[in-house]
Amino acid sequence: MPRFYLTTAIDYANGDPHIGHALEKIGADVIARYRRLRGDDVHLLMGMDEHGQKVQQTAAQQGVAPQVFTDEIAARFLSMWARLGVEYDQFIRTTDAHHKAGVQALIRRIAERNPDDFYERSYRGMYCVGCEAFKQDADIADGRCVHHPTRTLEEVEERNWFFRLSRYQPFLQQLLADNPSFIEPESRRNEILGLLAQGLEDISASRSRLDWAVPFPLALSTGETQGTYVWFDALPNYLTATGFPDEGYETRWPADLHVIGKDITRFHVVIWPAMLHAAGLPLPRQVWAHGFVQLGGERFSKSAGVKLDLGEAIDRFGADAFRYVLLREVPYDGDGNFSWERFEERYTSDLANAFGNLASRAMAMVEKYCEAVVPIAAAPEVEAEDDADVLAYHVAMDGARGWLLHDGLSAVARMTARANEYTQAMAPWQLAKDPARRADLEQCLASLIRRLARQAVLLAPFMPNKAQALWEQLGGTGAVAAQRFDALSALEPAGWTVHKGDGLFPRPAPTEPKA
Repeated sequence: MPRFYLTTAIDYANGDPHIGHALEKIGADVIARYRRLRGDDVHLLMGMDEHGQKVQQTAAQQGVAPQVFTDEIAARFLSMWARLGVEYDQFIRTTDAHHKAGVQALIRRIAERNPDDFYERSYRGMYCVGCEAFKQDADIADGRCVHHPTRTLEEVEERNWFFRLSRYQPFLQQLLADNPSFIEPESRRNEILGLLAQGLEDISASRSRLDWAVPFPLALSTGETQGTYVWFDALPNYLTATGFPDEGYETRWPADLHVIGKDITRFHVVIWPAMLHAAGLPLPRQVWAHGFVQLGGERFSKSAGVKLDLGEAIDRFGADAFRYVLLREVPYDGDGNFSWERFEERYTSDLANAFGNLASRAMAMVEKYCEAVVPIAAAPEVEAEDDADVLAYHVAMDGARGWLLHDGLSAVARMTARANEYTQAMAPWQLAKDPARRADLEQCLASLIRRLARQAVLLAPFMPNKAQALWEQLGGTGAVAAQRFDALSALEPAGWTVHKGDGLFPRPAPTEPKA
């Protein structure tokens, strides 16, 4: 069974999960569920990034110990992922004892293999606590970090351990030349190529006066022991989660896919591969950088005051509907807008009126005209037109041309539209009035149920609970998630007994006109 190990960025423990977090985690969950339907042995890693100056400062402001603070934040994130139906296989926290030991082992391994890669240096620079990173001039606008415009940059001067990142510039340039798909989509790769063309500077690997950190395993010449710079602590989580450095970690490493936001590509495509190469370890196979969710053209950001209550969004039409609309509206390879108005429009048009109505009508007619038993009938020729959209679905979802989840949903929506058009063209309620056309009626209803069953499988990664509910209403046994794509064309619901229950996607109540 093919293995597939994918990860998301570990979320920084400094606030509640927001819609940007949700986009990434839902998308990764969809990919994981899709790969399981392919028959892969999937392992989805998520987690929390819990060290660093920002966490230490925020905990102090709240008058609690950093561990108590991060425990509370982690619990809120875990609760939200459960609410959204995100099923991870492992949740790592950088405060885990094994992770701390793994980070120190990785740093020692780099130092042993390449003794000159870590060196002492005094440094002065502008530090963004929000990014937990020193900022170059290109990252600063009007004296502030472009990603955290409400935060004041801090001028930091101290003596640290530095990692000789500049040494790995030729390696990284060759990596992207030989393996362009290492970082996708292409727009993100072009940004990294531009960064490399400007030349890399060495980076700080440790910080002084930072107590809330993994202790850096090398002491300065003065004997001072410092804290590990937060990104040297965070990035190795993908590796330490496999058990590194203990025996057997190679059974999962390297990761097949890192799913991250476009604002942290430099860390994942420059620093992380350089660290691994310095340690003599295999690189992840691919990094996919999704875009941002925007509200009225502005990025959702707690620090910038642009936010939408995630719990309220889920409450509007349920977790599955939110998952669907978010990934339908926001392309997974770029930025996209989300609004309450568009949320309701998409829910109503795609789910309530198109998909949900198709399911309700088809099952109601099978109950009324066929005593709830799906008839045995050959597929009409028009049904074969779905094959092109099934292929398009896999092209969008299998990663060969990128992880275009929004295109996968578009392919299923076309199948739903085609089934609705077929229903209107055949008018089974009219066929039922003519005994001589009984065979046509049965062929029509059998086709509709067969199409719905297949769409349930295709939508299972996106809407796992609603897909399962539909599967059961159609008369399917077991879990829809236990189906396999390679058997989809042979899926035949003839003889199933439908049990039409409550509507899958009730139409929203009309809103009162504004005065």
